[in-house]
Amino acid sequence: MKVLGVDPGLTRCGVGVVEGVAGRPLAMVGVGVVRTPADADVAHRLVLIERGIDEWLDTHRPEFVAVERVFSQHNVRTVMGTAQASAVAMLCAARRGLPVALHTPSEVKAAVTGSGRADKAQVGAMVTRLLRLDAPPKPADAADALALAICHIWRAPAVNRLQQAHAAARRASVPVRTLKGTR
Repeated sequence: MKVLGVDPGLTRCGVGVVEGVAGRPLAMVGVGVVRTPADADVAHRLVLIERGIDEWLDTHRPEFVAVERVFSQHNVRTVMGTAQASAVAMLCAARRGLPVALHTPSEVKAAVTGSGRADKAQVGAMVTRLLRLDAPPKPADAADALALAICHIWRAPAVNRLQQAHAAARRASVPVRTLKGTR
């Protein structure tokens, strides 16, 4: 499975592609950051993010896109920019028919480090170790994007089984209706 992880941000949007399956060694395919100028208007910055993510999707052809779920922060401007960049990433994936998974920061940290309260240095260190890299990817947004991809690869089998179980339960509990006069 090949996953593009996106750590959304208006100034720096981390992107990273990881390939592999749960329980096997993973490989980094690519990592980087889509940057936008802080003095540009928001609409132009979103277009730049769209172009950057489209380029990553065209170049690496992932099967899934994992995006960090936006969480509440005290700074509303930061939340808005993050949410807007997140929406652009989801839109780019949806245009290609790629499934999008949203993972919270604590889910990603727990998957990669074993603790949902890990700091950025711990996440970077574990990403480096798990992908057998020489050094942690810089900036931290790039390492976070790889962590998102790793989290998705490891969590996807369990999430898929859970979704299948819910679907089967819904099918089993819905009474079958017949047309009037037929049996």
